Amino acid sequence: MTTFDFGTEGWRRVSQEVLRIEGAEPMPLVATDPARLCVEVAGGAATQLVVVHREAVECRVECRLDEGARLELVHLFLADAAADVAVTQAAGSRCRTTSVLLAGGRASYRMRLEGAGAESELGGVFFAAGEEHAELDLRTEHLVADCRSDSRVKGIAADDAVCRFGGMVYVAPDAQRTDAQQQSRNILLSDTARIVTRPQLEIYADDVKCSHGATVGQMDSEAILYMRQRGLSEMQARRLQIEGFVGDVVRRCGLEPLCDAVMERVAAKMEQIR
Repeated sequence: MTTFDFGTEGWRRVSQEVLRIEGAEPMPLVATDPARLCVEVAGGAATQLVVVHREAVECRVECRLDEGARLELVHLFLADAAADVAVTQAAGSRCRTTSVLLAGGRASYRMRLEGAGAESELGGVFFAAGEEHAELDLRTEHLVADCRSDSRVKGIAADDAVCRFGGMVYVAPDAQRTDAQQQSRNILLSDTARIVTRPQLEIYADDVKCSHGATVGQMDSEAILYMRQRGLSEMQARRLQIEGFVGDVVRRCGLEPLCDAVMERVAAKMEQIR
């Protein structure tokens, strides 16, 4: 599958390195293979930004959310790219990130919650096959009181692929009443695939609600048996289970044409697994 099209008619393509959003952006923004991108979202403004990597390039994305700003960030890897993303949030701002790696590559996120009431949500998924290597790193820094973060990352490795997730939640001494949740769930599709997951907490405040967890396992054999008893082949059952696992993350962004195109890509990758 060499092409990728999610019907961007009516979407705004971003070509400049620095972009400032002053109000409610009426259409999603799309940046393809940027080397560097700086996005500033003014107080009370809102926008949706999709960053797509089709080439094996290095990328730096910086986002600044002023007080009460809203950003929906969708980050999609279709090639072995390396991207560093830094998000800084003022009081009452909200950033919701959806990160999808469908090839080898590295995605690194640093979320800094600098204003009271700031919220950060990240849903991530990586799917590597063949001899691909995929990495997703996340550092969320709670620097003031009364902020919330929630990260849920899923991984799939097939054939001889190697994947890694590293997650760190840092809570500063004055960041009381922090609410931080972190979860990593992973599926191995072969005996030679490998996933390493390391969710961590570093807490220096005493009035917090923080948790983290990680699992690495095989596909749900009972669910596969159930579907096979209803006429599906084993491959069809495996594909449906993986599509549900991935779709739970992908469809959270709410951009239906993009979601559908990504899920088609997932189905095509399942067909190529040895």
